[in-house]
Amino acid sequence: MTKRLTKSTTDKKIDGVCGGVAHYFDVDPTIIRVAWVVFACLGGSGLIAYLVAAIIMPRDTDVV
Repeated sequence: MTKRLTKSTTDKKIDGVCGGVAHYFDVDPTIIRVAWVVFACLGGSGLIAYLVAAIIMPRDTDVV
């Protein structure tokens, strides 16, 4: 089974991007969310990256 980067359908606050990234790298989603906020405060790069990821990443269809 291959590992895919997808948006989480169960661990989401806005669109599931941070939950999906956290699941992919096997880390706590809170760490990813805090990092994204820090990047957003540093010139807005985190906001742009989140929007791009929300558009590009497919939804997780393997809900158990």
